[in-house]
Amino acid sequence: MDKLVIEGGKPLSGTIRIHGAKNAALPILAAAILANGAVELHNVPQLLDIEVMLDILRGLGCRASHDGYTVVIDSSGLRTSHIPEDLMRQMRSSIFLMGPLLAKYREVHIYQPGGCAIGERKIDLHLRGLQALGAKIEQKGNLMTCRADQLVGSAIHLDFPSVGATENIMMAAVLAEGKTVLSNAAREPEIVDLQNFLNRMGAKVSGAGSDTITIEGVNNLRGTQYEVIPDRIVAGTLMIAAAATRGAVTLTNAYSEHLVSLIHILRRAGVQIATSNGIINVTSFGRPRAVDRVVTSPYPAFPTDLQSQLMVLLTLSDGVSLVKETIFEGRFKHVDELSRMGADIRVDLSSAIVRGVNKLYGTTVEATDLRAGAALVIAGLAAEGPTVIERIHHIDRGYDGIENMFTRLGARIKRIAAVPKLDMANG
Repeated sequence: MDKLVIEGGKPLSGTIRIHGAKNAALPILAAAILANGAVELHNVPQLLDIEVMLDILRGLGCRASHDGYTVVIDSSGLRTSHIPEDLMRQMRSSIFLMGPLLAKYREVHIYQPGGCAIGERKIDLHLRGLQALGAKIEQKGNLMTCRADQLVGSAIHLDFPSVGATENIMMAAVLAEGKTVLSNAAREPEIVDLQNFLNRMGAKVSGAGSDTITIEGVNNLRGTQYEVIPDRIVAGTLMIAAAATRGAVTLTNAYSEHLVSLIHILRRAGVQIATSNGIINVTSFGRPRAVDRVVTSPYPAFPTDLQSQLMVLLTLSDGVSLVKETIFEGRFKHVDELSRMGADIRVDLSSAIVRGVNKLYGTTVEATDLRAGAALVIAGLAAEGPTVIERIHHIDRGYDGIENMFTRLGARIKRIAAVPKLDMANG
């Protein structure tokens, strides 16, 4: 496997544009099959997860191309609603296809999805929501079959504001008969983006961004063009990296309104942040201050997807910080790797007590999941000496060429390609 080699200790400096949001693009790619006609999407990043989703769509019979940052999908040739198990196991977001396939073809066959091993992520809320719309679900081993002669709008309440369940129900309900009212819905910007895309195709969805979403079913949807919003997690990762390396970075195509909780915490840590229309300036020339308490929670609170990255900054802060993880019980796997670099972190169940140290030191570490891998890159950039990060395929799931991204900001980072094993049998 490829690995990253980083020579740390150099402040980041410069300007960089934020690429499109993976977590917005994936459900939009799934929703594209609802259209009677081709869909052209812009600002779609070149990520491993995106390519897996496109492979799934091709396997279903769609024509799908990805040229630069533009994706074109034509589902007119779709010939099956059975998603291959090997592709579903590669990416949890493949579950997004359940709602649109059920809505358009009245039947879908799926397997339990895969993805990052960051804790238990059940799909019960997805299934209950689809059942409320009239779906019948059968499970045989790892295979689930969902069928519905007709989806009918309903009042649906989510026990937890799940992003995936909210999006799946939205996509199924747009072609249902009548009105669906979804309460305790997730409020993430990516859900607003999905609403805007669906409405561009002719759907009638309102309320995304609040805890109640209303969907008026329509008979069909048309092809369209659409541009995906910038990735707030990539933007947040770069902001934290600038602070950790005591640099000065300008982000363009960055929506500060999507990052209010992070900006608030960084300012508490002493980081200077200025925002204007689509631009975020981050400056940090001194040692950051500790932040007494950080708690992850659903949007608009502090996101779990930035918890591991922020912890790197807190390891270098002056004082003691407490980080409480309330979303995923497996989100502290980066702690052992950071400790190997000299961090002083003690985990107690769902909380981590972080005592700031003067320096981190480069060593060989391993990315255990997507965001943990991003955290280790930040740690390597801030550390003294060389850092080698292995298993970086996790990082490639969410960052479009992370080494190029940081190189543009002056970092000393390079990717070392894996050397193919010699086949001794064939010389």
